[in-house]
Amino acid sequence: MKPITASPSIKAPISSKLSKEIEEFIPGGVNSPFRSFHEVGGHTIFVDRGAGSKVYDADGNEYIDYVGAWGPAILGHGNEKITNAVTEVIKHGPLFGAPHKLELELAKKIVETVPSIDMIRFVNSGTEAVMSTIRLARGFTGKDLIVMFEGCYHGHSDSVLASTKHKHSSGIPDGSSQNTITCPFNDLEALDRCLANHKGKVAGVIIEPVAGSMGVVAPQPGYLQGLRELCTKYGVVLIFDEVLTGFRIAYGGAQLLYDVKPDLTCYGKALGGGMPIGAYGGKREIMRKLMPIGDVYQAGTFSGNPVTMAGAIAILNQLSDPKAYDILEERSKQMFDGVAQSVSNINKQRLAAGINSPIPLQLARVGSMFAFLFSPHPVTNFEESKAIDAETFAKFFHDILANGIMLPPTAVDAACLSVMHSHEDIQRTVAVCEQALTKLFVKA
Repeated sequence: MKPITASPSIKAPISSKLSKEIEEFIPGGVNSPFRSFHEVGGHTIFVDRGAGSKVYDADGNEYIDYVGAWGPAILGHGNEKITNAVTEVIKHGPLFGAPHKLELELAKKIVETVPSIDMIRFVNSGTEAVMSTIRLARGFTGKDLIVMFEGCYHGHSDSVLASTKHKHSSGIPDGSSQNTITCPFNDLEALDRCLANHKGKVAGVIIEPVAGSMGVVAPQPGYLQGLRELCTKYGVVLIFDEVLTGFRIAYGGAQLLYDVKPDLTCYGKALGGGMPIGAYGGKREIMRKLMPIGDVYQAGTFSGNPVTMAGAIAILNQLSDPKAYDILEERSKQMFDGVAQSVSNINKQRLAAGINSPIPLQLARVGSMFAFLFSPHPVTNFEESKAIDAETFAKFFHDILANGIMLPPTAVDAACLSVMHSHEDIQRTVAVCEQALTKLFVKA
């Protein structure tokens, strides 16, 4: 992607200086490309601390935060119960390389919560969870092919980077590419043809039940149910990548929201309460293929460490109260109703000025995941996501950033709310967004 050269209007001289300095020591100045501002232009913002719905940069600027640490901060920043639990555990040692009670407690809690999961194993990231489930599906079935969906993001292991299209990489062996097939999202007929054409060769189908990296793209009615039926028909392992959706859009994830049972599920992000975590689980007969009782290898020195387990237990104890999701839905609806009204107001202004076309903005949301997509048409798959206008988003991003609203620095990735976003936060966000949209589409 060609870098965008937008001019940031935020006054953050310390962040600007640090952004230049860090590039001498860390490639691109970031430890994950998502954090870079290369898609919106300008320099990155160095965050100094977070509290509740806010983050504060090295220059002392305050932002209402909708990055949410790219998903994990579902209870906001600095949650006291999580902080206390982690602090207490770390006093006794952060790592033993041996089983401990907190692993058992968390495993029980997840198995009791998610009907599709009989057994679970903990790892350190969503990427690890996805990588492990793909290997497990291949080991369980004795087949090699994996089917993915265009525009879905599953981390940075070779098997899934081989074919995501919108996130690509050099350095991927041909074998990985040849063993990974893509289908369009939200198209059951295409998947049926794919599985029929490769009948008896496909180990698994992996999908984000709600895609979060080509806009927030929801499954069309009946799509996930149809996916389940096709995987059963062809004897293929169905894998839900719920690293982003799990415990964010519902307690347990998208599979509970949409009432679909996959064979294997990957979790991460919100599950850890801010601690680095990944997890994968599913049917007992499949999970028992893992070593030491089976023949599929997976290991990790830090997997299931006490500090991470304590953080995960603390967040699930709080999210098990349905009021948490009631708050998330209330705040999310308040924001989207407000922005939708703003869009209506702006369209009326444009009409009065003789401009008959509505502004090219789609408001996409599932639960507390959302995106402002600068496209003239709704986005339901990867091909349609190509119409998203990154240049316009970049202008919008910098305008609202300068006014204290922080979104992910990308036109296509999901933003997230937390239970700590107040009515006042939402009101201010809507007002700032309306001001920025008016500049873009009325006063430009």
